[in-house]
Amino acid sequence: MSASLCGAGGAATVASYRCRVVEHRWVNRRYKYLRLEADAPLAAITRPGQFYQLRCPVTDEAQPFLLRPMSVYGAGPEDGRLEFLYNVAGVGTRALAGLPAGGSMDIVGPLGNTFALDPAFRRILVVARGVGLATMAPLVRQAAGAGVAITALMSARSRADLMEREFLRGAAAQVHGVFDEDGSSAVAAVEGLLRRLLAGQRPDAVYTCGSHRLLMLLQRVLADYPQVRGEVAMEQRMACGMGVCLSCVRLFERGGDKQFLRVCREGPVFPIRDVTQEVEFG
Repeated sequence: MSASLCGAGGAATVASYRCRVVEHRWVNRRYKYLRLEADAPLAAITRPGQFYQLRCPVTDEAQPFLLRPMSVYGAGPEDGRLEFLYNVAGVGTRALAGLPAGGSMDIVGPLGNTFALDPAFRRILVVARGVGLATMAPLVRQAAGAGVAITALMSARSRADLMEREFLRGAAAQVHGVFDEDGSSAVAAVEGLLRRLLAGQRPDAVYTCGSHRLLMLLQRVLADYPQVRGEVAMEQRMACGMGVCLSCVRLFERGGDKQFLRVCREGPVFPIRDVTQEVEFG
């Protein structure tokens, strides 16, 4: 199966691939690392911020019908390699967690648009929590490769959940960790840290993913820094991943008008300032 989709990131070819499971292991008590390889140049067509739809295996516990959307954690340098880092949280990901190395998996993609990174940037600030770090890890690698300085504000439940090494993957960065266990991840504390970093370092852009609370905080803080670009990779429940089912529609504000947009098709990356508060239906 293949289809041509045109979104904010331009034209791209979306296809279904049968992949080999090359490596599948636990990173810590909640997260697993998955490496797939396909006989196709996936690294050449996959960009930071994009995602694939993964077919989870059938188990005694579950028979997942819908594919699971998952952000790309890494692509290449081998042409057919894709990496994913995911939280084992529900029925689908528990079924996925049992997939053995040497097996196979069907995926569909690449889907969605990508982060906008200007190689002329001097410094960027990335703000991540939880699985958001997997989404932004390719962006960090891209920035490091372009010689852009990186400051990372990483939020986690505890120090054991931070996964700093997995996030940076060898990239040089100034890291600030905040944690639920000691209260340093509280909104007021994080806001103070963000304002100090923005005032002191004056980054060209701020990127985030993985926490609605952090997104809303960044919206408020960046209102005082109109010169700083802000982007967010939205996390939203999806069914088809191609914009047909409309299950991932969110409300955004663009040019003074409110618009309903599909996170999977027009996103998942949007300007931070365009995102509205959650809308409840029914």
